[in-house]
Amino acid sequence: MASSHSSSPVPQSNSSDAFFKKEMDATKRFRPVQSLPDVCPKEPTGNVGDPNNLCDSPSLVVDQHRWTIYHSKVNLPAALNDPRLAKRESDFFTKTWGVDFVDTEVTPSFYLPQITKEHFALYQQEITPREKVHERCKNICTPKDTFDRTLLHTHDKSRTDLEQVPKIFMKPDFALEDSLTFNAVLPWSHFSTAGGKGNRDAASSKLLQEKLSHYLDIVEVNIAHQISLRSEAFFHAMTSQHELQDYLRKTSQAVKLLREKISKIDKVMCEGSLRVLRLSLTRNNCIKAYNKLKLMATVHQTQPTVQLLLSTSEFVGALDLIATTQEVLQQELQGIHSFRHLGSQLCELEKLIDKMMIAEFSTYARNDLNRPLEDDCQILEEERLVSLVFGLLKQRKLNFYEIYGDEMIITAKNIIKQCVVNTVSQIEEIDTEVVVKLADQMRMMNFPQWFDLLKNIFSKFTIFLKRIKATLNTIRSVVFLVLDKNQKTRDLEDTLQKNSAKDSTVDTEVAYLTHEGMFISDAFSEGDLPPVAADTTSQRNTSPNSEPCSSDSVSEPECTTDSSSSKEQTSSSVTPGGVEMMISDDMKLTDLELVRLANNIQELLYNASDICHDRSVKFLMARAKDGFLEKLNSNEFVALSRLMEGFILDTEQICGRKSMSLRGALQSQANRFVNRFHEERKTKLSLLLDNERWKQAEVPAEFQDLVDSVSDGRISLPEKKTAATEERKPTEFLIVEGQKYATVGTVLLLIRIILEYCQCVDNIPSITTDMLTRLSDLLKYFNSRSCQLVLGAGALQVVGLKTITTKNLALSSRCLQLIVHYIPIIRAHFEARLQPKQFSMLRHFDHITKDYHDHIAEISAKLVAIMDSLFDKLLSKYEVKAPVPSACFRNICKQMAKMHEAIYDLLPEEQTQMLFLRINASYKLHLKRQLAHLNVVNDGGPLNGLVTSDVAFYTGNLQALKGLNNLDLNMAEIWEQKR
Repeated sequence: MASSHSSSPVPQSNSSDAFFKKEMDATKRFRPVQSLPDVCPKEPTGNVGDPNNLCDSPSLVVDQHRWTIYHSKVNLPAALNDPRLAKRESDFFTKTWGVDFVDTEVTPSFYLPQITKEHFALYQQEITPREKVHERCKNICTPKDTFDRTLLHTHDKSRTDLEQVPKIFMKPDFALEDSLTFNAVLPWSHFSTAGGKGNRDAASSKLLQEKLSHYLDIVEVNIAHQISLRSEAFFHAMTSQHELQDYLRKTSQAVKLLREKISKIDKVMCEGSLRVLRLSLTRNNCIKAYNKLKLMATVHQTQPTVQLLLSTSEFVGALDLIATTQEVLQQELQGIHSFRHLGSQLCELEKLIDKMMIAEFSTYARNDLNRPLEDDCQILEEERLVSLVFGLLKQRKLNFYEIYGDEMIITAKNIIKQCVVNTVSQIEEIDTEVVVKLADQMRMMNFPQWFDLLKNIFSKFTIFLKRIKATLNTIRSVVFLVLDKNQKTRDLEDTLQKNSAKDSTVDTEVAYLTHEGMFISDAFSEGDLPPVAADTTSQRNTSPNSEPCSSDSVSEPECTTDSSSSKEQTSSSVTPGGVEMMISDDMKLTDLELVRLANNIQELLYNASDICHDRSVKFLMARAKDGFLEKLNSNEFVALSRLMEGFILDTEQICGRKSMSLRGALQSQANRFVNRFHEERKTKLSLLLDNERWKQAEVPAEFQDLVDSVSDGRISLPEKKTAATEERKPTEFLIVEGQKYATVGTVLLLIRIILEYCQCVDNIPSITTDMLTRLSDLLKYFNSRSCQLVLGAGALQVVGLKTITTKNLALSSRCLQLIVHYIPIIRAHFEARLQPKQFSMLRHFDHITKDYHDHIAEISAKLVAIMDSLFDKLLSKYEVKAPVPSACFRNICKQMAKMHEAIYDLLPEEQTQMLFLRINASYKLHLKRQLAHLNVVNDGGPLNGLVTSDVAFYTGNLQALKGLNNLDLNMAEIWEQKR
């Protein structure tokens, strides 16, 4: 109503101006009736196999008697005037009504053509002349202003009348139910009858009624005026509506006739084919249902089958069956009510199998390690072991090797205990009733018994380690088989990916026909597939045109799970023991986990070696508590050391790694042995030196043989005396490489002690450095102690000698020379047994050699000093007078002969000559000094002649001594040289 003033008036038919209404012919006013578009353009018409004749929409022919989407109707004003929208939306075909609606792009319909400007070309051609006529009429129409003025006047009048109506009636929220609104329209005071105002109130009520009637008349007049203005358009619309209803009725009759014809065609041509398809779909559904029932029956037998496999310890097969059943339940039988608890039951059964496998592996480890320790190192029930390991790997129980490690520790303890019990039971001297503790019983054994026990323990441990190595190698081989299978699987997948990228894919057309909510492709049997689809299945469809097989003849693949994820591919592998196993692809173990597991198993072998060594060390320490090992003699300790070294080498060869515990214990005992060994020999040497009278001793034959063996390059102690050795008489000298050595008994025993040190190094290589230090200390002790006793004259108090003679000195010097001769040999012996980084320790021998040479030089100087004091005493009283030779020179020659007699058999000839040359030089020095004191010069006088005669007597006597005949005395030096 408010916008009525802007609407254009419609001229009446009786108007004189013909331009306001143009009559149109009936043929031009209404377009001819066109055929409606086909609502189901893709209904099957003839060839059922043509995929282009298939549609997803419901059929108006088949579905005309039931409700379809075409019966859906919408109240258009209600759709356009949605009160929940904040504003009028231009597009009311929305997914969601409301303020929160988000506009989305609507996909263009495939059934509506694309409208372009060419479609409006015909319309533009028709409307252009009309537009020109309309413009021309606007220019020549003069009464238009009058009409507009009259219209404007009428409009203003109507507006003035409407303004008389109160604004409260025009409010959009006008409602008499509201008390304020009701009181404003009908004041209560107009209806009050209280007091004497009754007549006036009745008049007011009447006046109010007339006022409201007036307002009603104004509104009705305006409504009638508005209707009169639009009457022509209203009647024109009604006329058009009747014509449209006639056209719709004709169209409905045409559509009904068409539907009847299509229904007849459907019954004749389509209904039979669709029934065939429906029956084929029903048959396939029945086959699927039958296969599903067979699969359910198979799954139903899972638990009894698992129980049967577990009764035969087939853990891998049981786990594979459970995994396959779980996968079938999740993929093929999901949602079946009767199996709703089977999944949880299988999970619990799988956990039970985990516990059973761990218990079974623990039992196997116990049986394998506790069987009799014989030389046979065959693996116990290898097939059972391999099956257990595969099952544990499948369940990711990667710490199963720890169970084996715990059993190793227990078995190692039992081995030692059993060996001790068996040995003690064979010894009658040990009363097990009195001595209860096993360790105390062991300590009552003597060395041979205890040594045999230790040898037995080491042999048992060697077999024990070999058996462990064989078992662990089998376990590692299983791990490596799984690792190799993973690698091959990855290589195969990479190859398939490369091949699939190169192969061209064939696109097949799959058509869907919506029929009662089903896909027509599901209705095709393998024999009724379209040609394109049949080509892709030609390899597995051997008879496309054969009759459908019955439910009893369904092929086995149809009864099994076709999902590729449920098919576990297996490969055959053979363990080192010849056991063939099937490795499934469902072992979800990474290469890193498998490699870490293999390393842990190898580390377990190293731990086995360490366990055996640790138990041996404890056994050794238990016997060493009372100092038993420290009391062993050299031969016994060497035998023990060799036994332990042999066991250490055997374990290193078996396990491939050194164990330091037993080696450390051996080294500790060796250090104690070295200390005791050295102290015993040093004490023995000290006693020998304290009782040595420093006289030449006879050399027994065994010592000569000992020296001869050293000369041949063998540093070893001689064997026990034989009858031939006892028959040989002792010799006066020790022959060493052709030289005679006059020695004392202490030095002979010292040489034997030195060789004992060297032989101990050969027997126990680990104590080489300690023995070198101790031997150096021993040699230094002999040197210092002999110096104290001889040069220091300590033997006078210790042994009770009256004096230290020149013979004692010469014999001491020769003994030192003998030791110096053997020092390079000893050095070479130790050098061959030291590590290169230990060669610095050989400098001890250099220091010892220097000390010995200094000692020998001091003895020589002592001998010269003895004669020097004698010369000083005798020549200081020398007088040049007759008779010749003088008594002084006779006495000197006598003392020189005694010196020569004392040292000639002890020292070599070269040393004797050098010693007498030094003595002669001292003699000449003293004689020269005395002649200068007596003023005797070489002038050929009588005094000179007497001196010359005495000197000639001295020279003759000295050169007459054995070995000194060629000695150059150079006696001319006694005379002062003339200047």
